Amino acid sequence: MDKVDRVIFMWKNEVSDQKEKASDMRRRNEALVYNILPKHVAEHFMGNRKRSHDELYSQSYSEIGVLFASMPNFSDFYSEESVNNQGLECLRFLNEVISDFDALLELPQFQNIIKIKTIGSTYMAASGLNPSQISKMEDPIPVKWAHLSLLVEFALELKKALQGINEQSFNHFVLKMGINHGPITAGVIGARKPHYDIWGNTGNKAMKFNVTSVETFFSSN
Repeated sequence: MDKVDRVIFMWKNEVSDQKEKASDMRRRNEALVYNILPKHVAEHFMGNRKRSHDELYSQSYSEIGVLFASMPNFSDFYSEESVNNQGLECLRFLNEVISDFDALLELPQFQNIIKIKTIGSTYMAASGLNPSQISKMEDPIPVKWAHLSLLVEFALELKKALQGINEQSFNHFVLKMGINHGPITAGVIGARKPHYDIWGNTGNKAMKFNVTSVETFFSSN
């Protein structure tokens, strides 16, 4: 009987360990989803576990702020010479810049600013994408455009962050920015490696302003 009890005890312990491992893996997976997708999108996927793996997520918006911020002289700085370890040191510096930009999104006032992606040394972010923060037509102007005001404030903080990095590293990088607002479509592309992105002329114009402007350029559709 003692032997049977020991076997049952060991079996219960093994089952408990397996449950704990499965729970830990689920927590890790959820943390990964929340890390690569905006919070409201991650909640959509995590709250709908019965969805098909190839189900499309998309959302249309009428008034979204889009920001492109780029360092046009980074391409002149980048070099694959041996002194830069075949370009590795340049990429480390760029990673420091982008990491400082990302850190600004952790500030409470910028919690509804969403980083879309980086393209080389260009940083793309957007505001007004959080469904719980979407304004109504009858809202007063300060409320309706609050997210856009925060996006402009975020853009100014990006310039301050880069200025601080320049002072520490004795560099002279400049930040060109283009900001636009208007309708866009947002969605997640890819099942195995999901990526959240936005599409529409609003973003295209913001990127164009970023490329052609000398200083920060703001416009509206």
